[in-house]
This record gives sequence, C-alpha cells and structure tokens, in this order.
Amino acid sequence: MDTLYTWHRWAELTPDRLYAFLKLRSDIFVVEQNCVFPEMDGIDPLCEHLSASSPDGQLMAYLRLVPPGVKRPHSESPAAAGPAVGRVVVASQWRGTGLGRQLMVRALEYCGEHYPGQPVALSGQQHLERFYASLGFVTQSPPYLEDGIWHVDMSRHA
Repeated sequence: MDTLYTWHRWAELTPDRLYAFLKLRSDIFVVEQNCVFPEMDGIDPLCEHLSASSPDGQLMAYLRLVPPGVKRPHSESPAAAGPAVGRVVVASQWRGTGLGRQLMVRALEYCGEHYPGQPVALSGQQHLERFYASLGFVTQSPPYLEDGIWHVDMSRHA
C-alpha cells in the first residue's frame, strides 16, 4: 500500500484539508464512539498535524502533535514538559493494516528530530494502552474517565 505521510502546519492547511481532518476526527471520536465533547478545543492552531493519505488523496489516518509549552485541556499542569501526541485516528476501513503504528512511528521520529531529549506524552484511551506500550510508552496515571471514555496518561522517554 502506497501511503503518503505529510506534516502540516496550521497556516499551511487548505480549507479542504482542514475540513477532512476535522471530519475524520468528529466521525470517529464523536459519532462512532458516541461521545459528545468539545472535539475542537482551541489548540489546533498551535499544533502540527500528521496525515496519512492514499495515492488518490483519501485521508486514511491523522494525528496532531502538541508542542512543548502548550497546555493540553486534560492536563493539570500549566504546560506540557515535552511534546504530546493526540487525536490519533485511523479511518475505519484502514484499521488493522498497521497504519496507526506507522503514523505513531513517524510522529516519534519527528519528536526525536525536533524535540531531542524531551519525553513524549499522550492521553490514550485505556483500551489502546497495550498498543501505545508496544511503542515504548509507559502508563503514568490510573485510568480516569474523560468525556465518557476511560483514558490513561502515558509517556515515552527520549
């Protein structure tokens, strides 16, 4: 499968690309998971966005990278110590293909290049804890309920 992975800065996003990102996120996090929450939380303009697309331009997967120093809505601290991966989503027809792992690997490589020596954090859905652990993340919190879904805080040392 030929997949195009692309990093996007907010100012470089076209309206169509931004719409595709937000639609995929809301299709999965709000509709599929039946979770009513403020999916657009105001920090997207501060983030970098990684997408995986098919050769014909279909959005297959997405994540956002919150840079160090940006307060994440679920975080108790005023700012994250290092970068944080979030909004990791794979379109339903592409699940089970390894696309999520490849997306995460690219995000971790990016963090190593742009934020060397800094730990990477995430707030992951608890049912994905083993997946994130297989990428080197370690659970840092007991499970907590966020927007009706059990989550855990995890981090990965540089």
